[in-house]
Amino acid sequence: MPNPADLKYHEAHTWLKAEADGIYRVGITEHAQQELGDVVYVQSPEVGATVKQGEACGVIESVKTAADLHAPASGVVVEVNPALADAPESVNTDPYGAWIFRLRLSDAAELSALLDAAAYEKALG
Repeated sequence: MPNPADLKYHEAHTWLKAEADGIYRVGITEHAQQELGDVVYVQSPEVGATVKQGEACGVIESVKTAADLHAPASGVVVEVNPALADAPESVNTDPYGAWIFRLRLSDAAELSALLDAAAYEKALG
């Protein structure tokens, strides 16, 4: 599955998608979900939490491991995806549709530190 061109990518295998209301959706990449295997639990940051770019803000557990979820940008969490409570495996079947949380950025300048799809694919090697 190719990485969508309309997303920005963090080196910690998370993505960021701008929405019309100025809020950004956050999820994990195809590469991340492949490495994790079958996801069984997603711990999102809480609504109202402040997250910092590159820092752990949640956990994703699979049948073989648990991994930190890193924020692709700094800001305040405005919503978490309630569907993941009942269907965490949706990040495996649709990693670019199954967003984890929505974020109001605190510093839009951080977007310049993120990778476009081509640079992210190159970084994967």
